[in-house]
Amino acid sequence: MKHFKLGFLVNPLAGIGGSVALKGSDGANTAAKALALGAKPKANLRAKLALEVLLPYKDKITIYTANGDMGEDSARDLGFNVEVVYQYKGVSEGRSSTAQDSEQLVQALQQQGVDLLLFAGGDGTARNVSHQVDGYFPVLGIPAGCKIHSGVYALTPTSAGRVVELMVNNELVSFHQADVMDIDEAAFRSGVVKARRYGEMQIPSELQYIQAVKSGGKETDEMVLMDIAAHVIELMDEELFVIGSGSTVAAVMEELTLTNTLLGVDLVKEQDLVATDVIEADLYQAISDSQNQNPNQAKLVITVIGGQGHIFGRGNQQLSPRVIRAIGKDNIIVIASKTKLQALNQRPLIVDTGDKHLDLELSGFIPVVTGFHDQVLYPVASPGLS
Repeated sequence: MKHFKLGFLVNPLAGIGGSVALKGSDGANTAAKALALGAKPKANLRAKLALEVLLPYKDKITIYTANGDMGEDSARDLGFNVEVVYQYKGVSEGRSSTAQDSEQLVQALQQQGVDLLLFAGGDGTARNVSHQVDGYFPVLGIPAGCKIHSGVYALTPTSAGRVVELMVNNELVSFHQADVMDIDEAAFRSGVVKARRYGEMQIPSELQYIQAVKSGGKETDEMVLMDIAAHVIELMDEELFVIGSGSTVAAVMEELTLTNTLLGVDLVKEQDLVATDVIEADLYQAISDSQNQNPNQAKLVITVIGGQGHIFGRGNQQLSPRVIRAIGKDNIIVIASKTKLQALNQRPLIVDTGDKHLDLELSGFIPVVTGFHDQVLYPVASPGLS
């Protein structure tokens, strides 16, 4: 059987701004600011989730990567055969890698003739990779960023591993060109989404594992949104309500005539605004304080990312595993129009919290509020997990 040459790239700081409400990691000072606020790098943890799927095939795979936290550390920790083909200087200087390091690693991997480049990051990382890939060089992204608009990413880290597993086992895997998308993070932090296409790359066509390009459209049926908002507001009593991001959730805040952070997390109690654009640590503390007074005194309102189907793991990293566990599955209120659900073409809602056990706990069926006193049961899954 052919020995599989796997290119591997990790952007160590991808997504680091998510848990502290910075909406990304782009920009010269954003990562430093996120670290100062207490954010923890998680890209390598997510990269490992993908590689763990491949552990039964370690003898069939050699991983080609860069030194340190750009890939070598994660691969060696899991016991893979590793060839370091690019050395970045920052690891010895106590600093992280740069976009230039990512692009130079891509060049080195192409020269090595790897069978697939597996990279962990967000849309900025996808742009860096696309700047250097030639022709039909195959790639696949492990979602690790705050914003994942591009179609070059798997649905979850484990899904990425499943796709590579098919290739390692010489299964017939088709490929197609997928769009590389990114947004203006400065505008994003101000609540404005400006996405544009930066190119395309060749990815596997395993649709059960690959995400769609995020839909940028907003709900147009205002009556449906008003009905959904009325249902949620009727539930609001003395509990603390965690209000997630998205235009569907924003309709609830609009009906309450409260200031809303469209792309962040707000806190509401007794229909009054308590805090806006809350970071993960403060969110967890607020939930804990509320539940110390009375268990089950916190509820979470979230919606579905149009076109992709994610409810956790895309743009709402403030909702960390410990926050979700503190709230509890029974206190999660998912809201979406039936039009948005129908657009998923019977695909399940996706959870990608970064905690495999939590993802399994959240899987199954969940009620989705689709109008006033109108709910449907809809399946939830984390593709790649069983």
